[in-house]
Amino acid sequence: MSAEEEVRRAGEVLVTTFGSGDLDTYFGCFADDATFLFHTTDRLLTSTEEYRREWARWADEDGFRVLGCSTDSTVVQVFGDTAVLTHRVRTTVSTHAGTEELRERETIVFALRDGRWVGVHEHLSVDPAA
Repeated sequence: MSAEEEVRRAGEVLVTTFGSGDLDTYFGCFADDATFLFHTTDRLLTSTEEYRREWARWADEDGFRVLGCSTDSTVVQVFGDTAVLTHRVRTTVSTHAGTEELRERETIVFALRDGRWVGVHEHLSVDPAA
């Protein structure tokens, strides 16, 4: 399997587990020192543990739950032991306010660590085409 195929597969696992609510596997797709920049947060999250705590806060305060997720327009660029995956994301979420479909664009930077592609940075923004 080529590096590009491996990164695509890593991205598919990440999206599938996110969409199914398998949070342990989802968070396991990231390095411990990964960073996260979301348009819904007021700061850069500087570790996977900090992201887990933020997620728990969303769930506790807002009733946040992911009901499903799909992607399209995936592009993968491999630069040695680093790769960039970009795609469009449609996520159905539930909160105390009801159900909503989010349309966003996402960039995930992967690094090859111990023979495995893991996310080291994720950036999520609103999809202007939505």
